[in-house]
Amino acid sequence: MLPPELPPLPALTRAEAEFVDVYLEVVDLLGRINPARATHTYGALRAAQALAGRAAALRDALTLMHLHGESEVHAGTLARALRVLDGERRANRVTLPPLSPN
Repeated sequence: MLPPELPPLPALTRAEAEFVDVYLEVVDLLGRINPARATHTYGALRAAQALAGRAAALRDALTLMHLHGESEVHAGTLARALRVLDGERRANRVTLPPLSPN
């Protein structure tokens, strides 16, 4: 049986697509660093080291948008793209896990 087909990504400019992709990479790294969810210091350390580079890439993506005259962030469209790319699950790793009953 085939998995359900994902909805299509909304139409994005190249700069918007880069912004979304790099943003999700940053979210993934923050999830690996999250002290409430990390399991090993080495993995968190590696993610923290990579974070600086991905933050610079995020800055560059936003700079490119600005230089191309994209002065507004179309939050609704970008949120749809984030959902298609599993952004909700990925961003959930940045939050605190639910309290476990004691």
